[in-house]
Amino acid sequence: MARRAPVALAAILLSSTLLSGAAMAQQQEWFVPGQGQSGGQGAAPRPAQRPVQPAQRPAQRAVQPNPAPLPPGEQPPAAIIGIVDVPEVQRNSTAFNQVREEIEKRRAKLNDDLQKEQAKWRDEQQALAAQRAGLSPEDLRVKERDLQDRVQDAQRIFRDRSRAIEQAAQGSLMEIEQALAVVIRQVSTSRKVNLVLPRPLVIFNDPPFDLTAEVAAQLNKVVRTVTMPAEDAPAAAAPAAQSQPPRAPAQGQPRRN
Repeated sequence: MARRAPVALAAILLSSTLLSGAAMAQQQEWFVPGQGQSGGQGAAPRPAQRPVQPAQRPAQRAVQPNPAPLPPGEQPPAAIIGIVDVPEVQRNSTAFNQVREEIEKRRAKLNDDLQKEQAKWRDEQQALAAQRAGLSPEDLRVKERDLQDRVQDAQRIFRDRSRAIEQAAQGSLMEIEQALAVVIRQVSTSRKVNLVLPRPLVIFNDPPFDLTAEVAAQLNKVVRTVTMPAEDAPAAAAPAAQSQPPRAPAQGQPRRN
């Protein structure tokens, strides 16, 4: 009987590759013009707050039923081991590479837009500083607060865009993870393997134990591409995998919906 733990570990390795990039993107320092400066003749402007980073929510995975316990006194079956190199499967997966490239493109565009917005904030701050001498304290406070309010609104927009990119990555990875779990089970069943280990946990193995090439080839047949939600789509939109129907699993194995 195939064990749940190795497949779950493979899914975790798959998620960590893209989601680590999302965590790094959220460490972006946000530029706040005029923060820490006094308002000259008037009262000091309200400090612009750095946006609260959104908490990462792990992608939900399909819950697999636990195997039935062995009757008392009965020994477990002899282990027939297979090995899968998940990073190599990623490198050979057209769907995974498509998602990775799209997420990187969206992050690059977000960073480029942020750089342009920061430059505009600096220009407006310098223009306000040049007008300082000719403004009354009240007019100066109004203009400073208006600038900082607009900065805070823009920060919220960039924070929401960053969160949407993260959610798109999580949803797309979940599609690939689910397909990978099914493929590993199908390939294992065809080889009469009842225990699958990720290659990083194995110090040495003979080539016949390695199922990586077969798993990668079958995954590309099952999931060729993943349709990601558009950047302006609602955050709750779920990606749909465009795939060919997988082969019918062996008797007793779960069928993918």
